[in-house]
Amino acid sequence: MGTAATSLPAAQGLAATWWWPKPQVGNTHPGATYPLGMVSACAYSGAYPTGYGRYAKGTEGVPEELFDQLQASGFTHFQQSGTGAIRKYYNYVRVTPMVQQLDALGEAWPLRDETAEAGYYAATLGTGIRCELTVGAKVAVHRYTFPAHRSARIVVDLSIGGLAIDLGRTVPLRAHVESLGNGRAQGTVVVEGIPLSVYMEVDSPGWRQMLWHDRRLIEGGTRLDFDRIRPTTLRPFGLLYRGPTTAGQQVEIQIGFSLRGCEQARENLYRERGDGTPAFDDLRARTGARWRDHVDRIEVEGGSPARRQVFATALYHSLVKPCFADDESPFWPSSGPFAFDVCTMWDIYKTQLPLLTAICPNRAVDLLESLIRVCEEEGNFPIGYRMARGADRFFRQASALVHTALADVHALGLGDLDWAWALVHMHDDLRRMYGEDFYEHGVVHPISHTLDLAYACHCTASVARALHDVRLADDLEARSRLWSNAFDPATGLLYDSSFYEGGKWNYSFRLLHDMAARIEMVGGAEAFVAMLDAFFGYGARPVTQLGRRPDPAEMRAGFALNRFEGLNNEPDMEAPWSYHYAGRPDRTAEVVHAALTWQFGTGPGGLPGNDDSGGLSSWYVWASLGLFPVAGQSMFLVNAPAFRRATLHVGDRDFVVETRGHRENSISSDGLDGVPPPQYVQSARLNGKPLDAAHLSAAAVHAGGRLLLELGPQPSEWGHKVLPPSLSDPLGKRART
Repeated sequence: MGTAATSLPAAQGLAATWWWPKPQVGNTHPGATYPLGMVSACAYSGAYPTGYGRYAKGTEGVPEELFDQLQASGFTHFQQSGTGAIRKYYNYVRVTPMVQQLDALGEAWPLRDETAEAGYYAATLGTGIRCELTVGAKVAVHRYTFPAHRSARIVVDLSIGGLAIDLGRTVPLRAHVESLGNGRAQGTVVVEGIPLSVYMEVDSPGWRQMLWHDRRLIEGGTRLDFDRIRPTTLRPFGLLYRGPTTAGQQVEIQIGFSLRGCEQARENLYRERGDGTPAFDDLRARTGARWRDHVDRIEVEGGSPARRQVFATALYHSLVKPCFADDESPFWPSSGPFAFDVCTMWDIYKTQLPLLTAICPNRAVDLLESLIRVCEEEGNFPIGYRMARGADRFFRQASALVHTALADVHALGLGDLDWAWALVHMHDDLRRMYGEDFYEHGVVHPISHTLDLAYACHCTASVARALHDVRLADDLEARSRLWSNAFDPATGLLYDSSFYEGGKWNYSFRLLHDMAARIEMVGGAEAFVAMLDAFFGYGARPVTQLGRRPDPAEMRAGFALNRFEGLNNEPDMEAPWSYHYAGRPDRTAEVVHAALTWQFGTGPGGLPGNDDSGGLSSWYVWASLGLFPVAGQSMFLVNAPAFRRATLHVGDRDFVVETRGHRENSISSDGLDGVPPPQYVQSARLNGKPLDAAHLSAAAVHAGGRLLLELGPQPSEWGHKVLPPSLSDPLGKRART
């Protein structure tokens, strides 16, 4: 799902009025991954998405095709998952099984008979070689089944990286490769400031093992060293295993990776592969079991087969990233959690990090510990954090987002972080980058950063108050009220500004920490709902989506709609739940139902846009469960779920969402005839007690319990009067006007 251009049935009803400006492709890959692991392995074509696939880089509309069919020049590692156009996508250490001469390296062959499972990928190249890949947390094992040939070979290219598109290639700065004999080899390449080390073993008696450079074999050589590589001087290099094969003969190559040298790469391989050689089947089984353990942490009952498949795949995609490489930081010498591929925080902080906090709480705490260490070492909390050195940290997208996750984890009492030390960094980080202008002037452009920084002040104030730093808490709470400086009272929308991948309508309906005051700014709940209705297309005509190469006039006309961009674009993720704060959860039910029905489907084209490292998929998970996390406020908003019953295994406790009167609904992939109507919550009970509010605390979910929702075909009065809390209305007792 998501590996090909979006291919969904034409939306009907409300969803048909939403306009999608961003690339219509999920940018996922079908390769072998490990839950939140360091390594992935997949076929490499050099194209989008992620180095797998057949598309050119695109920023809007349907992606253009570079190739007529899926193809691969080998199999690479460290693919990203679902990210958009961020220049480079790793794809280091290409392994290519061949029956051709070395001169043919780099040619691409058709991919046939692809098979993808969690932790496993297989395909047959046009050369007839069957290729299977599996991975552990820090290792990869390839198994190749060759035809009969007098000189088959496995070629490892350590010089490759990035994408085979303009400005997409990465070039090593320094490298060394060493052939150790008996099928063993090791090497290190320094790419984008990161030393990536590998240790390899191939069990192939009778095969020769050789180094190569610039497609020339180096007879008798045991080591290559490159002290200073430039794009103009780079010539491919690596090592090669060569020998005769009988039909059906299998050869396995085992690779350990490390960011701290070849010796640690070797230790990683030996620890994860076990004592067995061959190791492929055992590693695949262990990784498959690990995936089952993670995916089984949420169980659902009911739903059509297509809906269940989309849900399970979304949960899988939610657990691919970030990459954890514990004890592997190349930037500081001490052990402990190290995470990268936080690409980017603005995509995942609203949905994926709360999901990790719920079902993988230890990993959520580890991520925050890693990011605190980044702040110590580099001077700021990152907005995005790749396996690269330097300032490529996506600061233009947003400001001070780690604060939301820190506030949530602190409120839940998870982990054993040094919170006094964390608070120091939270406070200091508020004044970095755009934060300095915010502190001095109370407003900053791009205007969305004013909202980010005011919200981060609110999150930091909550931690400071809990730690009894009243003075700091009071100061930050006062600054958190400066969110209002971003809005034009005459329109009730954000002031004109530059916006990252969106416009002021997209950013104007975020879930702020003072939604009560936000709603009063536009004249009350009725006026606010009217604005939301216009944004979501109530009463509007269907729109035509972009095709390939949309012209500027098309783009201008689309943006002029000031319309919800669906799940094609991240700034809109929270907007459907804004209705809750105006006492209209029935509207939320209608918008979310339309999105779940028409914007997701089975098959390679089943995503409406970039999955963004699981940010989109985790939105689908929460929306299907009838819960939505308000990141930074330790709260969930409640909505009609898509499944009859769901169980979240939260640590050693279970939180169950049950329904009465649930009607099974199909999704677009089921071949719908007409528009299935939404369902509405009529009443709710939490652990047997009436729940009149359409929200509950995150603590209630994490404590385990039972939420029973009575559903019906018509809107009810439930959730209309007891509203979610806001800074200026902490009890949420406003009567709906």
